[in-house]
Amino acid sequence: MPTNPFSHLKPMTADVSPITVEERGSRIAKARRLMVDSGIDALYIETGAGLLYFTGVRWGPSERMLAAILPARGEIAYVCPAFEEERLKELITLGDDVRTWEEDESPYKVVARILADRHITTGTIGIEESVRFFLFDGIRKEVPRLEFVSADPVTIPCRAIKSPAEIALMQRANDITVAAYKASIPLYREGMSQQEFRDLATAAYQALGVRGGIDTQFGESTAYPHGSKELKYLKLGDVILMDSVCGVEGYHSDISRTIVFGTPTQRQRDIWELEHEAQDAAFRAAQVGAPCEDVDAAARKVITEAGFGPDYKVPGLPHRTGHGIGLQIHEWHNIVRGNKTPLAPGMCFTNEPMIAIYGEFGVRIEDCVYITEEGPRYFSQPSPSIDQPFA
Repeated sequence: MPTNPFSHLKPMTADVSPITVEERGSRIAKARRLMVDSGIDALYIETGAGLLYFTGVRWGPSERMLAAILPARGEIAYVCPAFEEERLKELITLGDDVRTWEEDESPYKVVARILADRHITTGTIGIEESVRFFLFDGIRKEVPRLEFVSADPVTIPCRAIKSPAEIALMQRANDITVAAYKASIPLYREGMSQQEFRDLATAAYQALGVRGGIDTQFGESTAYPHGSKELKYLKLGDVILMDSVCGVEGYHSDISRTIVFGTPTQRQRDIWELEHEAQDAAFRAAQVGAPCEDVDAAARKVITEAGFGPDYKVPGLPHRTGHGIGLQIHEWHNIVRGNKTPLAPGMCFTNEPMIAIYGEFGVRIEDCVYITEEGPRYFSQPSPSIDQPFA
């Protein structure tokens, strides 16, 4: 193997267009309309995907409060430790009201002052879903006259419907993942450990200009949807199941491939073809207005009629057919029985039915889908065959 097997790769991010300040402003405007409709006077948004989505501020969580308060009426405000104020101001592009607290002061009192300044002394505060309990608990004790509810009626309709700019970023993430796979898969060799391959794939992503990885499982461990803790070494005839993600400007890809190291047996080919048929059935069912659960049912029907399952029994499909994806790898809306949410243009999700056969192997083909006015579209094209993971 050459010293640097990825010297031919170049970064694929130079021409990426980030989300604009104007688009984030339109997100806030939509959130405010939904807040009024839902009777919510303000949103409390903690660090994470929600803060990034609305404000563009990327900040890791810690025990110290850093948050945004978005009122239905009035200026957005930020809460942060005093020693982080200048760093936060470097990142803010919307609003300029930054309130700080010293290490021996209460951040909850700062939140209360922000709400009072916006004349919210009674009413309803929406708590974004990722907010940790100790923060929520501290706020509600400081402002007991306020009512607290889930912010889901605001945040989910905003984030679940992707804009053209978001779709473009996800497309680039998927394109990069395909490139990482194509560069890494030829490097499999007999006796290689799973960790050796993961390290190579990480280096491929680095050469392509992003952080990412390819989780890989060999042989019987491919039957477990998220693999086994046991370290395996590749041998001729092993099924290889790979699952890979990367992010571009925070937006994610998620692609899985299943191949065989060597010549596939007829059994391996038959199960792979069944998986391919199930994935295709799910894609064809993903029409505008169709409930999410219909997509799951379409894939599951193919697998069940072949004698597997039924339901979530193994051998068969032990998990949902897919999940929403965007700024988080797992978002709304799950492609699962019981989810009657109708598919709408802008929704994005994974299409990944799996056939798990404990004691033998598992097969999963996963590609991400986005819904257009005309129907479903793939970010990455599914595998043509077990011998050809990419077209």
